[in-house]
Amino acid sequence: MISRSLALSCLLILASHFGGTALAQTPSTPEANPEAATRITDTALVRSKRWMAAAANPLATRAGEQMLREGGSAVDAAIAMQLVLALVEPQSSGLGGGAFLMTYDPAKDRVQSYDGRETAPAAADANRFLRDGKALPFNAAVNSGKSVGTPGLLRMLELAHRRHGRLAWSRLFMSAIDLAEQGFPVSPRLHAQIAGNRDLYAQLSARDYFYPGGEAAPVGYVLKNPQLADVLRRVASQGVDVFYQGDIAQAIVDAVRAHAQAGDLSMDDLKNYRAKERVPVCSNYKQLRLCGMGPPSSGGIAVLQMVGMLEQHHMDQMMPMSLEAVHYFSEAGRLAFADRERYVADPDFISVPVASLLDPHYLRSRGAHIDSRVSMGVALPGEALHWLKKRGADNAPDLPSTTHLVAVDRYGHGVSMTSTIESEFGSKIFVRGFLLNNQLTDFSLQPKDTSGQWVANRVEGGKRPRSTMAPIIVTKNKQLFMLVGSPGGSSIINFVAKTLIGVIDWNLNVYEAIKLPNMGSRNRDTEIERGTALESLVPALREKGHRVNVFPMPSGVQAIVRDSSGLTGGADPRREGSVAGE
Repeated sequence: MISRSLALSCLLILASHFGGTALAQTPSTPEANPEAATRITDTALVRSKRWMAAAANPLATRAGEQMLREGGSAVDAAIAMQLVLALVEPQSSGLGGGAFLMTYDPAKDRVQSYDGRETAPAAADANRFLRDGKALPFNAAVNSGKSVGTPGLLRMLELAHRRHGRLAWSRLFMSAIDLAEQGFPVSPRLHAQIAGNRDLYAQLSARDYFYPGGEAAPVGYVLKNPQLADVLRRVASQGVDVFYQGDIAQAIVDAVRAHAQAGDLSMDDLKNYRAKERVPVCSNYKQLRLCGMGPPSSGGIAVLQMVGMLEQHHMDQMMPMSLEAVHYFSEAGRLAFADRERYVADPDFISVPVASLLDPHYLRSRGAHIDSRVSMGVALPGEALHWLKKRGADNAPDLPSTTHLVAVDRYGHGVSMTSTIESEFGSKIFVRGFLLNNQLTDFSLQPKDTSGQWVANRVEGGKRPRSTMAPIIVTKNKQLFMLVGSPGGSSIINFVAKTLIGVIDWNLNVYEAIKLPNMGSRNRDTEIERGTALESLVPALREKGHRVNVFPMPSGVQAIVRDSSGLTGGADPRREGSVAGE
């Protein structure tokens, strides 16, 4: 276990970070002072030669840094970071949720992807969220036991570690255990989300933890979580089975079934859960190979579709964030989201035409629908897939409480991983120090559309809800080039595609690409990030027929690029992320 002095130094680092001071320490001899060899900042591009890690919270980044310093793999670093995020960023991810993880092995030029998405209980059916034939109000569906799927995170981490880990499994838990026992200072973002969430306050078990003395834990308050420390210690020493069977599993089931809106999660659902290795979805863009997470995520397909449609329109010849660039980017998003909502769901239940959706001829034909003069408004699904049995349109929301992390180890391996509990603080059901997901509301609440056609992404027992999480790995000449991903619900697709185009087409460094104003369309309005220079384009966009919505778009991109000079990394300044490298 890490020493108490190191844990306390981490608290000071975090306090300095949130106080607005970036840490940039450059020692004369790193061996003499290894702690000082790392540069952590959320305000600038970070460069390194050997390895790099980036996560949504500096304490998580520090945990990944330590694993890499000890010779651990990128997967080891990712696991350590995720376990700390479960403690310090509980509104976004944790043991009660799920994740997608992608890895790259340069020796084999091989991308692998792992699916830790939650599953619906075996007893679930398509009418789960219907009352008198109508869908429940979304908030009522979220804040209930019925929204809780079988957590998949730990099973997926176990599988990835078995395949790619170098350090002992138990070593990866030590930073999270120590911080859970000794406490961590509440960040400004966590405080604001606790203070603004009355549904969390309404859950008694969550209230006791997040609202000491009846008030939201203030910024800087040292929050301790001995219950989570106990769970982590047991999983570290006994393995993941201790979470999916026995008293921890029983506590999860009991909490779901005891909720006022009771769910039907069972001990068998937990015992029988399996993480899966999936075939990644890949396509070429210019001289690069882009690979993303395949179904049940729609994110990888949609991102690759967008860049594939835009290739014929030469984004590299457009000025970044110009009227022309925003128009083409938004139109490509409309087309990709139309296909996403019609065709993508859990491939174990629904045939997903991945090859057809990513076929270069199909993408060129889809991209040809983009008119430089006028917006298409609302795009229809691609006609090239007319041979499929007709499916209903799905408008299931994807909410933005998610997190992303990236890591590159000294061996050249990379990890891009996105994890979530779905809504802010998930279902709000708090068990043994962690929150349970509300992932089942990522299914369509209505199993059929208005024409009576079955929706592909409808609830079924054992099924995984469609996701928009889009961890991406880019390679060049059989070497790692870029790792990228973001939280943000269904906006993830646009956040990630924007960052890729910023680096690849506009030759920006990775931090500059992340900082670009957010924009795009999810086949509804054209969305513009409030408070950015893009607001000046709104009148011209409306003249082109765009219905424009200007609002805050707090992406949380973490990304790393490898080039001839080494590694460069960036963390989105819109959140509290940080980067560490050596």
